[in-house]
Amino acid sequence: MQRIAKFHKVSREQFVKDWMDTFAGTTEQEAEKIYEQIPLPGRATAGSAGYDFYAPADIRLNPGETVKIPTGIRVEMEQNWVLKCYPRSGLGFKYRLQLNNTVGIIDSDYFYSDNEGHMFAKITNDSNEGKVLEVAQGNGFMQGIFVEYGITVDDDVTEVRNGGFGSTTKKKV
Repeated sequence: MQRIAKFHKVSREQFVKDWMDTFAGTTEQEAEKIYEQIPLPGRATAGSAGYDFYAPADIRLNPGETVKIPTGIRVEMEQNWVLKCYPRSGLGFKYRLQLNNTVGIIDSDYFYSDNEGHMFAKITNDSNEGKVLEVAQGNGFMQGIFVEYGITVDDDVTEVRNGGFGSTTKKKV
């Protein structure tokens, strides 16, 4: 098995800023307490492909509700690898839990962005059976799988990323 990545927590300052920006009304002390309890993603078994991401706080979503979650996590990985994020399969099966972008793609150069490569997950309870989703703080809600990728033989890209959503699709003229 290739060892190609390492998870880190973002800095306390970055997490507190992002948490308070996402959840207005949260105090700095509350955000710091949440930060202290965030574990790094991990696999449940030696045969697991996915690294579980754990809820930094209790999550409760009624059918149709959406929440954006600052995970407190960043990932350092070798070039030519990507981390693909999905809902935990049991939550998808029971509640139709979905990531709003269907699959989260974390590129290797995102680690060096101004926001420290802080990963967010925007999830929706898409239950059509009226089920309320509840995930307790510290329980897994999303999983990430590392995948190697290739590029075309005529690829000559040298641009460097700085940012998250949409930061790599702005064409230079």
